[in-house]
Amino acid sequence: MTVDAFDARVADIADIDLERLQALSISVGWPHRAEDWQFVREVGHGVVALDEIDRVLGSAMWFPHGDDFATIGMVITSPRLQALGVGEWLMKRVLSASAGRTYRLNATRAALALYRSLGFIGHRTVFQCQGEARRSDRPASAEPVRRLEPADLAAVTALDARAFGTSRAGLIARLFEQSVGYGLYRDGALAAFALCRPFGRGHVVGPVVAGADEDAIVVVRPHVDQHDGRFLRLDTHLDEGIFPLFVARSGLRIHDTVLTMSLGAPLIDPATRAPDRPITYALATQALG
Repeated sequence: MTVDAFDARVADIADIDLERLQALSISVGWPHRAEDWQFVREVGHGVVALDEIDRVLGSAMWFPHGDDFATIGMVITSPRLQALGVGEWLMKRVLSASAGRTYRLNATRAALALYRSLGFIGHRTVFQCQGEARRSDRPASAEPVRRLEPADLAAVTALDARAFGTSRAGLIARLFEQSVGYGLYRDGALAAFALCRPFGRGHVVGPVVAGADEDAIVVVRPHVDQHDGRFLRLDTHLDEGIFPLFVARSGLRIHDTVLTMSLGAPLIDPATRAPDRPITYALATQALG
């Protein structure tokens, strides 16, 4: 592709130095560390655009879950080239490489027109909540929350699949390795869980899955308490109910928004939450869903 009077070429993202990928994300104000880039490369596939002297101009990745579903993320274009078609070029490469699937992604405002031109349909706003965590002074719930152990992985994977709409067994296993998790068991079955791991400027809480706001709060609260006074982030589709109110009172204010979009299969509506119908209260990350 010819871009701004020079030729660009595509390369596998796995072959690019982490420092160069981090420099790309920093150029658009994203907080990803080299370790965060390494993680997404380990759980997904992607491409980058390089100029004639191998500078990274843009990136795009896809994350498969089974044979018929994938999320798309880490779609970045160098600011000086955002109007020159590099993002569309990379997205078409990703869609071609992952053909035969339905897709979900979280779109920044700058990329909305691109995704709509490719047939993606918008569904729900994601609220990026972050800040200095503040321990709650309210009495803790009497619900029996406990720290998750390796033996809980199967139950976590199954509950996540019910909420997300498809199994993410490989991704959940990798997140489980890097995270501290809390779970709420009721009548011998996992009713809610929340994972928390290092990411970006501090830690991110997610995914969080529950069937009721009260249960989601119960499993998120220990993470807030443990990170009291430190940077914490949580991305959620919810802006009504006691869960987003709890998030705000915990010091995590809305910093930005993106739009969840899909191609081929709609998002499970988080407004339909019920004890027998768990939903994703907090995303793993915007790239992973």
